[in-house]
Amino acid sequence: MWIRLSVRLVVPTLALAAVAACGSSEPEEPALPPAPSGDSTVSGVVRLEGATPELRVINMSSDPICMVEGPVPSEVVLVGPDGGLANVFLYVREGFGDQIFAAPQTEVLLDQEGCRYRPHVVGVQVGQPLRVRNSDPGLHNVHALPSVNQEFNFAQPLQGLENVRTFTQPEIAVPFRCEVHGWMSAFVGVVPHPFFAVSAPDGSFEIAGLPEGTYTVEAWHERFGTQTGTVTVDGTSGATLDFTFTPE
Repeated sequence: MWIRLSVRLVVPTLALAAVAACGSSEPEEPALPPAPSGDSTVSGVVRLEGATPELRVINMSSDPICMVEGPVPSEVVLVGPDGGLANVFLYVREGFGDQIFAAPQTEVLLDQEGCRYRPHVVGVQVGQPLRVRNSDPGLHNVHALPSVNQEFNFAQPLQGLENVRTFTQPEIAVPFRCEVHGWMSAFVGVVPHPFFAVSAPDGSFEIAGLPEGTYTVEAWHERFGTQTGTVTVDGTSGATLDFTFTPE
């Protein structure tokens, strides 16, 4: 009788040990190799050469929630006093080979405020969360129209509503629209690494943290297309790279 009791206690113990052993043998996802690091910054200015297109003014009179005092300029072509071109998306197109960069979990915000997307041009990494918010007291419709990523289209009828989306493939650049307000547009540049920037109102930009290497940098503008340039950095000091677009 004592022997039978011992057997009954031992068998469950062995079974639990076997289950624990099986659980510990589950394959783990391989860790990504460490990303190259550096302290070089590529900086420069994007300019528009020649006659500046006439600044277009947006008519928002169709919706009372969008009415503001004074004219609202279109953000498609914004040129500074010295020819600096704003809202140009710049990123390293070549130079990292097949190096894989982990996606940051820091969210990037695309807001709808004053019946405009803010910012007009923004960048995210593949897999990085993009939070889309409605800061207006009325209906907006968020419609992303990518070529290689998954299309999405949802309504945000109330102020303060937010939705989070991610992109799985690089794409320059994903258009965003609002069918409720036809003038609303934005572009999201999706890249596989953190080395990108958007030109400021004076056309200036900086791409920081580059390791030693030679890189092809592409500058993209929604109306004027793309320009490319090559730059070599040593991983510690900076370098200058300027771009010039010509009106159509």
